Amino acid sequence: MTVIDTSKITRDKGLVVAIDGPAGAGKSTISTRLAEALGYVYIDTGAMYRAVAYLVAQRGLEPNDEVSLKDLCSNLQIDLVATGTGLKVCAMGEDITEQIRTPEITRLTPQVAASSAVRAAMLLMQRKLGESGGVVLEGRDIGTVVFPDADVKFFLSASAEERGRRRYAELQLKGIDADLAQTIAAVRERDQADINRAEAPLKQAPDAVVVDSTQMSIDDVLELMARQVKERQQIRKQKGND
Repeated sequence: MTVIDTSKITRDKGLVVAIDGPAGAGKSTISTRLAEALGYVYIDTGAMYRAVAYLVAQRGLEPNDEVSLKDLCSNLQIDLVATGTGLKVCAMGEDITEQIRTPEITRLTPQVAASSAVRAAMLLMQRKLGESGGVVLEGRDIGTVVFPDADVKFFLSASAEERGRRRYAELQLKGIDADLAQTIAAVRERDQADINRAEAPLKQAPDAVVVDSTQMSIDDVLELMARQVKERQQIRKQKGND
């Protein structure tokens, strides 16, 4: 099974911070920076699903073949490695950090993520990674399914047009050929797939703090979230002193 090696990380038992939201909302960027600011471990659950989608594509599997997907997940190794330039994603020992961000894998991921076999495997991995606290996890069902009792929950979103523009800009910077209109359309398509899937659909947790980043800078979003987490840390500290 997978993993981030947290055995050598020394920290107090911190909070579990869940950041959910649709594709392209900036969850990875914000989660990375928030984890750094808090001294927490960042866990990109979306990258984990993308890694499975990459393996499905490489092995020529059908994304709706539950038997094949269950077999794939029975011997699955996904490693998330923090580096000075970001999170490195490895699957079965191969660095696939760049490969999982292509339009092909982006389109395939929601199909793979809808699999009950894949979601069951990811659920176990993600809970194992976050059980000690001191983590920032981002995805689409962290605050509703993976950690429904998370200490702090955020639902980060933005308009589909803005999210499409952001994704298009990322692809351009990486030298990946893409069309803006098609990229925005893909974002809308991904939203519908995530919202309507049978297994753990994308939805806002009732107790999540909603953050619409359409007109906000990264720094503004980060400041808002960090303030919320620190307030919760202070509440926990006060309770511990009572």
